[in-house]
Amino acid sequence: MTDSSVDVKRRKMLTVATSSVGAVGAAFAMVPLISSMGPSARAKAAGAPVEIDISDLKPGQMLVQEWRGKPVWVVRRTPAMLASLKTVEGSLADPASDTIDQQPAYAQNAHRSIKEGVLVVLGICTHLGCAPSEKFATGEASGVSADWAGGFYCPCHGSKFDLAGRVFLNVPAPTNLVVPPHKYLDDNKILIGEDQEVA
Repeated sequence: MTDSSVDVKRRKMLTVATSSVGAVGAAFAMVPLISSMGPSARAKAAGAPVEIDISDLKPGQMLVQEWRGKPVWVVRRTPAMLASLKTVEGSLADPASDTIDQQPAYAQNAHRSIKEGVLVVLGICTHLGCAPSEKFATGEASGVSADWAGGFYCPCHGSKFDLAGRVFLNVPAPTNLVVPPHKYLDDNKILIGEDQEVA
């Protein structure tokens, strides 16, 4: 065996080993590059349905959950809140929720919800996209008016909505608050972003 034959074998072995290590390194370097080409976790979540647990939501309370970058309000209405829906109908621009694209068919009713005790609406004024405030107190205590029956008030331009998200007459907002697609997974879990099946 000569010195030159040892060098050739050694060179071949080193070349193969170096190439193998290089190929493995290149593969590992490609993983983040390829991953970055797809949508981010945030982008995927932006359009994904959101599950809300309302088991701790007491009557008369509201919780806020973000869905697609928008606030979703979930209100557990009291019997008094539900009774107020009838009393304000004459003061509303669209009491029967006739504007179809403001709510799914299963929420086109007097209480604008699947279950009358739970309201689900987007917390965005339909005038210029401001964020209305909850004004559940009634009368003078609300700071809205002496005859206020409870609902939502937009401080930007004075639009008012009842406890079903229906817009009052003679305010800047042209339509009711939007009811997003949603469905009940059980009595205490609501999935925002998917429609309830209508029987």
